[in-house]
Amino acid sequence: MNYLLVFIGGGLGSICRYGLNEALARYQFTFPWATFIANVLSCIVFGFIASLFLKGSIGIPYRIFILTGFCGGFSTFSTFTHETFVLLNNQQLALAFANVILSLIACLLGLYIGMKIDELMPD
Repeated sequence: MNYLLVFIGGGLGSICRYGLNEALARYQFTFPWATFIANVLSCIVFGFIASLFLKGSIGIPYRIFILTGFCGGFSTFSTFTHETFVLLNNQQLALAFANVILSLIACLLGLYIGMKIDELMPD
């Protein structure tokens, strides 16, 4: 059953990431905004669900479906790495380093915000 939860959650996350990428592709940004946004949003969701799980508000199946499945399919470290490499390869050093630093800071902040959202919700 857990494999099915990961499969369905991962598929939904991947479809959402693809949709976000398609929605932003027409703007032809130099900075990889679609991946950045997907990773930050995924961290917010991850923080929120992880906090609920740690409090015992949700069970293991939800954690597996959302964290491992959906967040795993929606966020993408490999695409982030590739896009950073392309920026470096194209001599766009400032954008490459901005991508790394901003992604790290924004994703950590996103995880924190997700956990704080749970704390603000009534039990």
